[in-house]
Amino acid sequence: MLSPAPALDAMTSSPGGSLLVLSIVVPVAGVLVAFVLGDRYVRLVAYVAILLGSAITLAILVALPQSKGPIVYLLGTWSPPLGIALRADGLSAVMLAATAAVICAVAAFAAADFPPTATKTRASFAFWILLLAIWGALNTIFLGGDLFTLYVALELLTFAAVPLVSLEGRADTLWAAMQYLLFALLGSVLYLLGTALLYGLHGTLDIVLLSHRVSAQPAALAAAALMTAGLLAKTALFPLHLWLPPAHAGAPSAASAILSGLVVKGSFFIVVRLWFNVMPGLPGFAATQLLAVLGAAAIVLGSVVALRQQRLKLLIAYSTLAQIGYLFLMFPLAFGSSGKLESGGALAGGLLQAVSHATAKAAMFMAAGSIYATLGQDRISGLGGVGRILPISVLAFALSGLALMGLPPGGAYLAKELLLQAAAEQGQWWWAVVLHAGGIFTGAYVVLVLAHAMVPAGRQTTSGSAAPRIQEVAALALALCSLLLGFLPWEAYLPIPLGGGSDKLGFAALSKALLPLLGGAMVAILLGRWELPPEHLSRWKAFLEAIDPVRRAALAPSDLIGRCDDVLRQWPTACICLLSLAALFAASMLASP
Repeated sequence: MLSPAPALDAMTSSPGGSLLVLSIVVPVAGVLVAFVLGDRYVRLVAYVAILLGSAITLAILVALPQSKGPIVYLLGTWSPPLGIALRADGLSAVMLAATAAVICAVAAFAAADFPPTATKTRASFAFWILLLAIWGALNTIFLGGDLFTLYVALELLTFAAVPLVSLEGRADTLWAAMQYLLFALLGSVLYLLGTALLYGLHGTLDIVLLSHRVSAQPAALAAAALMTAGLLAKTALFPLHLWLPPAHAGAPSAASAILSGLVVKGSFFIVVRLWFNVMPGLPGFAATQLLAVLGAAAIVLGSVVALRQQRLKLLIAYSTLAQIGYLFLMFPLAFGSSGKLESGGALAGGLLQAVSHATAKAAMFMAAGSIYATLGQDRISGLGGVGRILPISVLAFALSGLALMGLPPGGAYLAKELLLQAAAEQGQWWWAVVLHAGGIFTGAYVVLVLAHAMVPAGRQTTSGSAAPRIQEVAALALALCSLLLGFLPWEAYLPIPLGGGSDKLGFAALSKALLPLLGGAMVAILLGRWELPPEHLSRWKAFLEAIDPVRRAALAPSDLIGRCDDVLRQWPTACICLLSLAALFAASMLASP
């Protein structure tokens, strides 16, 4: 469970605090050692650093429940506001563990894609260096105790993630990387302006100190609005998703797994810190509703556009946009009767959803990478027969999809139950509708892909080099991890209400799986891009003719949503949306009583 914040007059380093430093130092040291030893040993150095870093994360997970509060380490023994503190609470521990799991799986997957050979030396060296740099930056974000440390770590994360997009050096990936960099920097400017305002008001950026000092002053509300809008640009929440689809879809599969599974979680985690720890008492009911409205819009737009994609990686990229929206539904549900954001079941549900998305989406991208390597393409219409050629990869994709739908006993199932419980307690039934709709939309694009993958090939399937078995196993392991997250003892780290989501394999829980599966199949039939071989479609001719009027009526708004997405991914529109959102957040908080 979440531990209380340490008293201001007793802020000292905790026993085991050195583990926090080591969790950051080990990946950074790996980067430096790899530069010294050169190309030949970069993968070995990365593996050693990953093993050590994972062991340190496990030690933090063991130590935290035994401590009386968060694990704290004061750098240089100076207490804030003069010094800098690293802190690990339950939220930090959960995100550290999820990151370590994804990093380990991606490292196993990338061993075949980025070997230290003469033909791939430069790309291989860059990948392993950037992988460690991203891990170090994420750990700093999860453990950082002040807003400026989080800003520095967030910039390091951005500058490590951008080169991953363009590792292959194609013109389209270079352009996608440049869009990502420039839009992320715009978000950084807004975040930095907000931190400057808070420092000018309170003389500190330490999270614990600010939580006792921040009040509903106009300057503090403006700072919160600027920082929130800047972080949403880095998270790619609708309508600020200009960079996400081309960046995630154009990068190598291992890089896409990291970008989608982990990188967007860094800025999301800072949003959580900002709203729940720095300013939980600010007048934010309208602002939290606005966050959830943006999340709901992301679910609809991301899912509908995903169903209309021709390429598998683009479908997964747009599904990432939809799943990011899911993460922001927790904010209005955590707004208690006291007028403050409360660290209860809604917060636990949001973090569990983030963890489940990290593992499942990384597994999806890795499975897509194996399919591309084997078939030499990833067109959805060309997936016929891949279920026979790559059964493990297709199974990994299917299990990841089931986990994201919220089927038991997955982490997303537990998250969904906690959020639905919070919606019932708060009387905000409309967010329960959105939660169920999100599961149906997820089921739709999973069914669409599996339907194409499981039919026999309409023609001779062209095959590239066979995907190494280690890649398929890595994707399957991560998918199974996401599907079995519900069995882990989350109560030790997250504020899960007693009995929340306890029925994971009962009849009631399993019966809930029918809604996203059956509903998803219907949505896929109405909105999906079906390009099956004619001999398979002929069997369903009568059915297709019967539903054709309904399908035509459903496709009209989906085409409109697709055109809306095209407009939103233009630079002028994206910049206007970014500034407008900052103004809207400020206005919503200023107008609140």
